Amino acid sequence: MADVQPLRALHYNLAQTGGLQAVVSPPYDVIDAELRATLEAQSPYNVVRVDMPSTPDGTDVYQHAAALLAAWQGDGALVRDTEPAIWPLEQDYVGPDGRSRTRRGFLARVRVEDYGAGRIRPHERTHPGPKEDRLRLTRATRANLSPIFSLYSDPDQRAWSALESATREQPWAQTEDPDGTVNRLWRVADAEAIRAVQAATRDAELLIADGHHRYETARVYAQEIGGEGDHNYVLMCLVALEDPGLTVFPTHRLLSKITPERQTALRDAILQNFEITQLASVEELPPAENELLQLGYLDSFHRQPMRLTLKDFTLADAALAGRSEPYRRLDTAVTEALLLKGALGMSDDQIDHLDGLWYARDNAEAIQLVMSGQHDAALFMAPTPVRRVQAVAESGESMPPKSTYFFPKVPTGLLFNPLHA
Repeated sequence: MADVQPLRALHYNLAQTGGLQAVVSPPYDVIDAELRATLEAQSPYNVVRVDMPSTPDGTDVYQHAAALLAAWQGDGALVRDTEPAIWPLEQDYVGPDGRSRTRRGFLARVRVEDYGAGRIRPHERTHPGPKEDRLRLTRATRANLSPIFSLYSDPDQRAWSALESATREQPWAQTEDPDGTVNRLWRVADAEAIRAVQAATRDAELLIADGHHRYETARVYAQEIGGEGDHNYVLMCLVALEDPGLTVFPTHRLLSKITPERQTALRDAILQNFEITQLASVEELPPAENELLQLGYLDSFHRQPMRLTLKDFTLADAALAGRSEPYRRLDTAVTEALLLKGALGMSDDQIDHLDGLWYARDNAEAIQLVMSGQHDAALFMAPTPVRRVQAVAESGESMPPKSTYFFPKVPTGLLFNPLHA
């Protein structure tokens, strides 16, 4: 059962910062050095200064982040609400498929629990590394700086219905992401609406869509502090699985370090397991759906786009023996078993540490990186239906890393969740 609570948010003082546009940022894990510099230049209060702290003199970056957060509160750039609220969020976006949609959810705090049936489930394996960084930042700032994006089932949209009337008013704030996504945020402190949201989510199982590292950090931090208190809750953006604006896009695999021997092994594995169809153009590479377990394939030597279709599902069953049926029908899992591990001999450690493997979410980027020779080959995935993501999680398994691309991201800096009174 999900324990969803309103929060006494810490947030920007819009009168002092001139709104949210100049102070929010994308999540830390999609920010490179160039973008970080751009964000810093937008405002002395941009959240990237705290969420990805740096110091020119080599002093402790985490203590610097904590001092900066305290200083912003001291000069009034950040203020703490006196009463708890739930914050509806609408995101108008154009997906990688070119279609316009609106995704609806809400920001709240959710009690941290161990993973398990009926509570909270992950859907992907995570890479090591980021967890320690996020934990040290949490210890220093004693706050959640960025929301975790989670899904729950609400076929009748009861939670959103309780909040919808508020969204007919002017939003508390509005921002536009570099990709054109428009984010609109409202504040709802009405006790009746909050109770309705809690009733709609009380029996829900939550599925983490984005932010696994941050959730696992929140679990460790709550255990470190111990006892009851605000540290047992984490900031989340909750979206119904049935929301018409919720979509999942693919993440493509880029291969490098393909020696002649490995190229032969990869070719033999493809011939053994897949039917091959030559495509007329590279635009046809990404499969439209993954029910037939199809992949797009392009390498830097032949540069001939091809469609690979699994010859028989028994091949997947044999390669993934012992795994659940929903897992055995994932194109990312079959690709990992038959091609990455089976043909190229990659270990879990190599996959986790991106040794000979990289990812691209943009079709054109993946094609360019192969055609230019920066990577040896690309495997193009199909979108994974939300129902299959849910089925894998319900089976108690986690999908391979980067099996899904939930777009758009939820910006960092909309709200902060203090982990102390």
